[in-house]
Amino acid sequence: MGNKQTIFTDEQLDAYQENPFRNRIVESFSEDGMGNLSFNEFVDMFSVLSETAPRELKAIYAFKIYDFNVDNYLCKEDLEKTLNKLTKEELTPEEVELVCEKTIEEADLDGDNKLSFADFENMITRAPDFLSTFHIRI
Repeated sequence: MGNKQTIFTDEQLDAYQENPFRNRIVESFSEDGMGNLSFNEFVDMFSVLSETAPRELKAIYAFKIYDFNVDNYLCKEDLEKTLNKLTKEELTPEEVELVCEKTIEEADLDGDNKLSFADFENMITRAPDFLSTFHIRI
């Protein structure tokens, strides 16, 4: 009584352990940017990654996770790292470059050759599966 314990299935633990962004996720939620989480940051992380979190909140943290150089833009290098992690580096460098160039070409609303948060948010509104894939089932 009063001791509620969360039990994770092997499948849930495997899904997290296999997530290519697991380190970036934790770093993005930690105040120090190094992955050291306070209890409140840990709770915030699971709140944002829950299936019921609002799209806008998920977008903010997805942007932070993909912004590897932490400059508040998604540049070509950020997109290349993201794509390589998503594809487990199975694409050739030429394919990665082509996809990243096309992404910037289509999503960069202000023509500065990088994606601002507004560009990113606009892009994911056209991705119907964003909400269904940006979560961890607990």
